[in-house]
Amino acid sequence: MANNLEEQVKATGKNAPEYGSKGPFTNDTPVEWTEENRKQFKDALDRVKGSFPLDVALYIGGRSVKTDRKIRSTDPNNPDRLVAVASAAGIAEVERAIAAAKAAFPAWSTTAPSHRSEYLFKAADVVRKKRYALAALLTYESGKNWTEALADTCESIDFLEYYGREMIRLENLNTLPSFPGETNRQLRVAKGVGAVIAPWNFALPISIGMSCAAIVTGNTVVYKPASQVPAVGKAVYDVFAEAGLPDGVFNFIPGSGGEIGDRLVTHPQVSFTIFTGSKEVGLGIIEKSGKTPEGAVNVKHVTAEMGGKNAIIVDGDADLDEAIPHIVRSAFSYMGQKCSACSRLIVLEEIYEEFISRFKNAVETLRLGPAEDPRTDVGAVIDETAGKKITAYIELGKKEATLLVSHTDGSLSGHFVPPTVFSDIRPDSRLAQEEIFGPVVCIMKVGTFEEALQVANGTQYALTAGVFSGSPANIEKACKNLETGTLYINRSTTGALMQRHPFGGYKMSGVGSKSMGPDYLPQFMFSRTIVENTLCGSPAPIGEE
Repeated sequence: MANNLEEQVKATGKNAPEYGSKGPFTNDTPVEWTEENRKQFKDALDRVKGSFPLDVALYIGGRSVKTDRKIRSTDPNNPDRLVAVASAAGIAEVERAIAAAKAAFPAWSTTAPSHRSEYLFKAADVVRKKRYALAALLTYESGKNWTEALADTCESIDFLEYYGREMIRLENLNTLPSFPGETNRQLRVAKGVGAVIAPWNFALPISIGMSCAAIVTGNTVVYKPASQVPAVGKAVYDVFAEAGLPDGVFNFIPGSGGEIGDRLVTHPQVSFTIFTGSKEVGLGIIEKSGKTPEGAVNVKHVTAEMGGKNAIIVDGDADLDEAIPHIVRSAFSYMGQKCSACSRLIVLEEIYEEFISRFKNAVETLRLGPAEDPRTDVGAVIDETAGKKITAYIELGKKEATLLVSHTDGSLSGHFVPPTVFSDIRPDSRLAQEEIFGPVVCIMKVGTFEEALQVANGTQYALTAGVFSGSPANIEKACKNLETGTLYINRSTTGALMQRHPFGGYKMSGVGSKSMGPDYLPQFMFSRTIVENTLCGSPAPIGEE
């Protein structure tokens, strides 16, 4: 798709100078489900399935490393299908990986930023070439349906193309105001070795996004994927390896977070951690990173995205024909296992009864089944542990509220949890306050839009939120007063797009600059100011320094 962009740029002659010869960023074009594309994806599913179980090794300094400890990943929709057997890192492998990253840092950090960007553009081409195979692996190991899996490959390409261009732009933003006889420059230099701790829910794009941001800014990386998706983690390593990234710049160490996580984030030679995952783990990383170990090279920096309890307000004049499909998608795409998924619906009482009736009917039309079936809307959740936790919340909801719908099919296997909706929820109940991370939605009735805002703001999170309203006044109130990192108005709350929708929240939803936007890369670099007297023979006035 980048070739199309380059052709467009050449045809128009409108290269953006700040991006050099690459031209301005455009989002990757989503795959359309033509007959040919369906066939390609079905063939990829068959090929990838035939390669199971995959043998996954660690890669440290460019070399394959195997250990006696193993991680086994299975298909969430068919747990009897073994996807991969991965070697698991221990403390010794963490030390080796950090040492390899440290050794690679001097040469990589002094590589020209525009040259580092070229590796990202090459990696984007690798993802394009392997698009269907990567999506098929996501379908089997992550439980992503066809559309979600291919969307993840588009987002992966966008991360690489966008951050590559952002580094070129930042390289060119180095001049400061100067006076006669003096030139001033601002340079950005890499921080050092970074730990990238990735989630399972967007195992490909978020892993690639966090890693390539650290890499393109001149840092070297030790990457730990989530234990549920080691094969996807290895695929991330392969993308960068095939792009020709020098040995040691990107080191791959699958392993148990409980066993190796603390050492990775507290190591004196690790300058920063990039994390996406649960609030509990994220706060633990922040706390541990706050204590500077003896021999540390830098004060540690943490970028953490930690989830949310995302609300959508449905105003009294909302167009329900428009709103309900968007809300169903926001709540139940990828089984509600998105950081931005809607889990709270706050509905004005004047349309409450009509809304819950129509919403119930819409949820019951969702097609349930395994992710490899192209007809499937909702499949299994990631693993047994997640299934048990979500089911416990559903049982709690049956005591705290009214069960509106629990959409199920007795023939389904795997870690399936029914899309479930509760009404008559108290805003202070556990169901309305705690992140569930599954296909569970609670509906609350309010009398006024002001009350709706108060309820929406009444959690410890502030990641995403939505408003469906035809009232410009109420939309403006939401823009001013709704506490959220991203506010979506009259559209779904999932599906953020690179550059157009920078992503990240505050309160207990995270810390650090928003990803997918212009503020993200600078946090992985130090800023240096260089002041040069160009009148070398002239002494400085007395009293100045």
